[in-house]
Amino acid sequence: MQRRDFLKAATVLAGTALPLGPLMAAVDHRVSTTGQRENFDYAWLKGLAQHLSQQPHQDHEGELPPQLSELSWDQYQSIGFRADHALWSETKAPFQAQTFHLGRGFTTPVRLFLVNAGQAQEIAYDPAMFTFGDSGVDTDALSERLGFAGFRLHHHDDWQRDIASFLGASYFRAVSSSMQYGMSARGLAIGTASPDGEEFPDFTRFWLEQPDGEDAVIVHALLESPSTTGAYRFVITRNVEGVVMDIDATLYPRETITTLGIAPLTSMYLVGENDRDVDYDWRPEIHDSDGLALHTGDGEWLWRPLANPPALRYNAYADQSPKGFGLVQRDHDFAHYQDDGVFYDRRPSVWIEPRGDWGKGSVDLVEIPAQDETFDNIVAYWRPEAPAEPGDELRYGYRLTWYPLPPSQPELARCVATRTGLGGVVGQKREYYSRRFAIDFRGGAFPLEDGDERKIAPVIEASRGEIEITSARPLDAIQGYRAMFDLVPPDDSTDPISLRLYLSDEEGTPLTETWIYQWTPPPADDRELHNPSHL
Repeated sequence: MQRRDFLKAATVLAGTALPLGPLMAAVDHRVSTTGQRENFDYAWLKGLAQHLSQQPHQDHEGELPPQLSELSWDQYQSIGFRADHALWSETKAPFQAQTFHLGRGFTTPVRLFLVNAGQAQEIAYDPAMFTFGDSGVDTDALSERLGFAGFRLHHHDDWQRDIASFLGASYFRAVSSSMQYGMSARGLAIGTASPDGEEFPDFTRFWLEQPDGEDAVIVHALLESPSTTGAYRFVITRNVEGVVMDIDATLYPRETITTLGIAPLTSMYLVGENDRDVDYDWRPEIHDSDGLALHTGDGEWLWRPLANPPALRYNAYADQSPKGFGLVQRDHDFAHYQDDGVFYDRRPSVWIEPRGDWGKGSVDLVEIPAQDETFDNIVAYWRPEAPAEPGDELRYGYRLTWYPLPPSQPELARCVATRTGLGGVVGQKREYYSRRFAIDFRGGAFPLEDGDERKIAPVIEASRGEIEITSARPLDAIQGYRAMFDLVPPDDSTDPISLRLYLSDEEGTPLTETWIYQWTPPPADDRELHNPSHL
């Protein structure tokens, strides 16, 4: 399923506003249930996941009638949810849930359950929940046990537009205050960028609950894959900045997993101010996120601008007990994107704040070459140092926020732009190839107050090559500072070069977060000097 398919499939449907108040037993006469009511809580779900981990994995992909799996794109898109059949629409609950129909690219049935007063009962599939337009679906042939593709959540502040959705594998998304979807999160990543291929676990069952008197919705989920099972609990709330998810995840591996990705994030970066290789689109920037932000266990703030690399890149940033990390869209200036269709300037940032001690591991970043914006080519997650083993019970808690900018910010100046281009001195003939880097910082101590005569200098490290023509100077246009330097590759190799920079005063006190970057030198034959004929 392409990311644009996901966007279109999650088209918002209109709802009917209801005042916020008690749930009144959360009875929905327009929502059919099936089976017996059973006691339910998170402990029970963990027990189920642990039990299933000791059984052979059962793959449910494709378990749906051919008339659904063979739907064309237009046929599938003609199926819509009837908002008056939303879960909790007949109550005064603060949230409502609408389901996605199975079909087309969504071929793994998902079972949904309604939880009320500690009792769970399965929600039956009912064709009356949907309109079928020109799909040609014979609804009489569909069973109440068919299941669903997923669901989306609406909040009483705006019944017309959804604020979160769970759809496909273990993917889920939410919006910030802009009400704009962007990047996605997942329940778990396994084997990302592995030569043996990636495994995509599925959320196969969901339990939905709204506690009385709380402006929150609780979503429990069962995760299944050949390598592991898992029990998840989401407490989802909304505020003026966006959506907050407090997540508990408990994993029960079936086999040894060496590349386990906790709290994985998936995004898209095609072209931006630091990476212009895709120069055939008229828009100057196209990305859901422009950087990876890290707040390390020892308190350092790191900023890693994203890129669309010429070949797959895998970077691991070792850490212990991280304070937070996320994929961030720092640039919210429409003029930098000029996209009046999908509005990349409105995309949310997603920040992960671990609860408890996650121990030793690394924040891993995977960047995959992409040729258009319909391909999610950025993945970031926490990878524990120790492999997961059968019989383990792995527990992780974290808060996930979907805000315009992360709720945690460095007190030091932040990087607001990274630009690259040909190095050298204007007006002088270039004798060798070099690359220019210009990094802008804003906030913190900048702009310096009148009379502050501290000397600001860049502190730069490179894994290979020679650094030259360094500078740091005020940039009044942003009320900040700009650092600049040239990097001369040491040879004709195209192996990536890692860079690290921050600004400090003459006493060595850091004034900015640390900028980290990876640059791939072009092949020797492509290192044009572009010397003008008059020099």
